[in-house]
Amino acid sequence: MDRRQRRNPSASSSAFSSPASSSSRFRSEKFSSNPPKTSNSLEDAHQLKSKCGKPQRPEQEEEEKQDPSNLLSLVGTCPFMCPAGERAQRERLRDLAVFERLHGNPGKTSPSLAVKKFCRTIATKHMQASDVRPLPVLEETLNYLLNLLDATEHPFEVVHDFVFDRTRSIRQDLSMQNIVNDQTIHMYEEMVKFHIISHHKLRSCSSKPNFSSVHYLNMEQLKKCLISLYALYKENRNSNSIYKNEPEFCSFHVLLHLGFNNQPLGESLSLWLGRVPSLILKSKEMCFARRLLRLFRMGNYKHFLCTTATEASYLQYYIIEPYINEVRALALSCVNYCGYKLHPYPIAHLSKLLMMKELDVESFCNACGLETSTGERGNKFLSTKQTNFHYPKEVFPSYCLRVWNTFRDNPARPNLCVLHGDACFLHPNHAVLCQME
Repeated sequence: MDRRQRRNPSASSSAFSSPASSSSRFRSEKFSSNPPKTSNSLEDAHQLKSKCGKPQRPEQEEEEKQDPSNLLSLVGTCPFMCPAGERAQRERLRDLAVFERLHGNPGKTSPSLAVKKFCRTIATKHMQASDVRPLPVLEETLNYLLNLLDATEHPFEVVHDFVFDRTRSIRQDLSMQNIVNDQTIHMYEEMVKFHIISHHKLRSCSSKPNFSSVHYLNMEQLKKCLISLYALYKENRNSNSIYKNEPEFCSFHVLLHLGFNNQPLGESLSLWLGRVPSLILKSKEMCFARRLLRLFRMGNYKHFLCTTATEASYLQYYIIEPYINEVRALALSCVNYCGYKLHPYPIAHLSKLLMMKELDVESFCNACGLETSTGERGNKFLSTKQTNFHYPKEVFPSYCLRVWNTFRDNPARPNLCVLHGDACFLHPNHAVLCQME
C-alpha cells in the first residue's frame, strides 16, 4: 500500500488558509480539544496521567507540534482497534464505554469491542509502534464506529459521545504516521460526514442541559476535519484534476459562513476563495453555496428557500438547516409589517411561501408572537400589522422544505428514500425536497 511520508496536514496550515490563521485556530483548540464530559471523567484523568505523564501547558503542546522530531517516520504495528496495554489498563480502572463492555460488564472487554481512546497531550517521540494502529486497522475501526450510528438501543448523544472521541483518536494515529493518500482522504470525508450528520441530529437534543457545549465541540471538530481534508486534497491533487467529492466538501466551508461575523477557518471568505482552484470555483456545488450565501445576506427569503429546496445535497442541507427558520421568520416579519391591515394574509398562501405545512405555519406564527384567526369558512388567516412579532426565542423544530406538485403524478415515487429516519423526496440531483406526509 502506497504511503507517502509528507508534512503532517493536520498540524500544518490549511490548504486554502493563510499562515496568520494558525494562531487563531490554536486559540480555538484550547477550548475544543477535550471531548464532551462523561461520567468516566475521573478514570480519564487517571488514564491521561499514567499514559501521558505530567500535564503540559498549551504552549508546550504547540512546541511539540512544531518540533521536527515529531515528524519522524512512524509505522504502527498494533493489529487491534485498541492496543493491548491500554485495553488491560482500562479494564483495571473500569474505564470502558457502554459499547466496549463484554456482556455489560464495566470491567471486562475484548479486542472486538475496545477502541483506542483519544489522548490530548501526546507526541510521536513518546509513542511505541505497538501502540499505533496502521492504516488498514484504522479503516476497519472507522467502519466499525460509523456502523454504531445506526444503533437504536442508546440515545444518539451517547453514541455521538463515543464516536466523537474515538474518531479523534483515529485522526491522531493518522497524523503521527504522516499518512497522505487516497484512503486517508476517504476516511476524512467520512468523518466530516459524521460531524455534519451529528450537527443535524443533535438539534433534537436541544432540551438536554449540556446541549450547547456538545454542539459547540462537534462544530469545532468539523472545522478541524475540514482543515485537514483540504490539506490532503492539496497534497494529492494533480495539476489539472480534482477529487470527485472535493467541490461539495469545499462548499461546506462557504455554507458555514451563514450567519454574520462567522469565519470558520479564522480568515475572510474572500481570501480563502482566492486560493481555491478554478475547477472547484466553477463547480455547481460551489456556485450553489456562494449564491445561497449571497441570498441569505441580502434577505431574499423566497429565493433562498427555493434554491435550498431544489439544489442542496442532504449534507449541504444539514448545514443550512439551522438558518432556515431564521429566514422563515424574516419572511413572516415582512408579511406582517408590509401587509394591509384590513386584508389578513391566508395561512394557505403563507404555507407555500415558507414551504411548510399549514399546521406547522400556525405553530411557527405563534412562536414568533403572532396570532392567527379563523374565517367564516374555516380558513386560517394571519392578521397583519401586529406589534408583538419577535424571532423564536427557543430552538423551534426544523421541518424539511416542502415543494409543491413535485412527483405528485408519479405513484411509484422512485426518488423516495430515508435520510436518518426522515422520509424525504429526492430530486434527481440529490436534493432534499419535502417531508413525506
